Amino acid sequence: MRVGIIGTGAISNKHAEAYRNIGYQVTVCTDINEEAGRRFAERWGARFVPTYEEVCEHPEVDFVDVCTFPDFRLQPVEACAKARKPIQVQKPIATNLETARKMIETARSAGIPLGVVSQHRFDDASLFISRAIADGKLGKILEADAYVKWYRTPEYYSRPIKGSWAVEGGGALINQAIHQVDILLWLIGPVREVFALWQLGGMHKIESEDVISVLMRYASGAQGVIQASTAFWPGYTERVEIHGTKGTAILAGDKLAAWDVRDYEGEPPPLAREVLSGSADPMAIPLTPFERQFRDFGEAIETGRKPAVSGEEGYRALELVLAAYRSCREGGKVTLDG
Repeated sequence: MRVGIIGTGAISNKHAEAYRNIGYQVTVCTDINEEAGRRFAERWGARFVPTYEEVCEHPEVDFVDVCTFPDFRLQPVEACAKARKPIQVQKPIATNLETARKMIETARSAGIPLGVVSQHRFDDASLFISRAIADGKLGKILEADAYVKWYRTPEYYSRPIKGSWAVEGGGALINQAIHQVDILLWLIGPVREVFALWQLGGMHKIESEDVISVLMRYASGAQGVIQASTAFWPGYTERVEIHGTKGTAILAGDKLAAWDVRDYEGEPPPLAREVLSGSADPMAIPLTPFERQFRDFGEAIETGRKPAVSGEEGYRALELVLAAYRSCREGGKVTLDG
């Protein structure tokens, strides 16, 4: 598979490394910062082109990977639809639901796959828990929580666009904890009620939240909590905790930290102590889940099926995040439809 990358910031290098590891080739790239884009092109053996349209139209590109800030999503999807090129975008899918809907509709009308990078679904631990829940190993799920108590330096937020509503869509919940939001929705199912409280710029000089707490009720009747922050020095490994009538599973970083299930019979749980986490360093994250998701996207293109994390999946995660933000602004419970 030949990949064209739009946006050559930090995460694009992780993507390029993962592509190299699975035998995909980054052939073309672009960035609004030409110097940075050319450096990326030289590092990964790609050709730099001046515009995103040229990436989407390029004959040596089989699919496009968008690694820009989340306010730039619809334009490359429209360009890929015109060129009939599959496209995946970095999380979150967009900063608002209207744009996300247009992206999904545009891709659907053009008959092209649209994927959203949410690589933690492909961690060994996440896959194990998904199978276990599907097989009823945890019993009825009573509670499912996520804790993303990270730290980001003042330098991380030194650019005015960081933590901004217009460009990033918000702060800790939409940018850092969006992965755990996706994991909870994938494992437990949709959320029906949300109540949330935040602190805007509690520690950092940003306009959005760097501390937020979300209380949820799932459609299944289970309850849950999401706590997200970039203000808690020195930063702690993120956790997802799932409690059922038969026992408990805890994810820490990319690993299964606890599996306490009564009378369990089944595949050995992949328990581990050594974890990789972006708790203090955004780039201290494992490559394997990226490789697995990118292979899945390539297979989806070849077979005509939907990718595991489609545009619709990205929409659901964004919908929950924005419901929490609405609750914070309005000071009350928000009910989600569907």
